Amino acid sequence: MPRPPKNASPLDRLRHYCAYQERCHSEVKAKLRDWEVPWQEHDELVATLVAENYLNELRYAKLYARSKMRQKQWGVQKIKQGLKLKQVSDYCIREALKELHSDEYQDALQKAAIRKWEALKNETALIRKHKLARFLLSKGFENDAVWAVVNRLTMP
Repeated sequence: MPRPPKNASPLDRLRHYCAYQERCHSEVKAKLRDWEVPWQEHDELVATLVAENYLNELRYAKLYARSKMRQKQWGVQKIKQGLKLKQVSDYCIREALKELHSDEYQDALQKAAIRKWEALKNETALIRKHKLARFLLSKGFENDAVWAVVNRLTMP
């Protein structure tokens, strides 16, 4: 789809914006504000995009969850927070998190843990263990899963 000219209608510009990459409602509304489209038109434009299937919040949430886990090794907590910041509905968040397969999720946790563990070679055992746990918790993994992996890695 070729890029629409600057003087194209906001709807044509939004179609291109949403066709290029999966978007959520809040991103589209932010773009409308950037383009200085009157706020009275926002809901109508968003509804048109939804009707034409350019915009689907559930599809966006599922893609967001899968890609953040696979590419950035994020945990459930961080993914959930990211979706909330994008103002995605709780229903869509729950459905998106169901998409995360436990085997793949455990692999992401394990990969992130091993990579960080090897990067902390110069630290003492106790400091290394706590830095690893803090790192994994900051990636959004659950407390129980983090400590299970940390204890497995630190066992002699």
